[in-house]
Amino acid sequence: MSLTVNCPICQTQVNWSAEEKFKPFCSERCKLIDLGDWADEKHAIPVKTTIDPNLFSELDDIGYEEESFFKED
Repeated sequence: MSLTVNCPICQTQVNWSAEEKFKPFCSERCKLIDLGDWADEKHAIPVKTTIDPNLFSELDDIGYEEESFFKED
């Protein structure tokens, strides 16, 4: 018995096997639609920041956003 999954875009059933060229998608069209959604930022991987939000104001205070901050003297 082979495993089947639903295409993430159109929900068509797809056999999960080496022969399925576009798995988990049913076709190149659905694969490209998904790629476009990522490019349009409709999908995102959630990231929990480890930076203290108070650090941002400290960086502003020392001129981190100023163009000259990274220039060598």
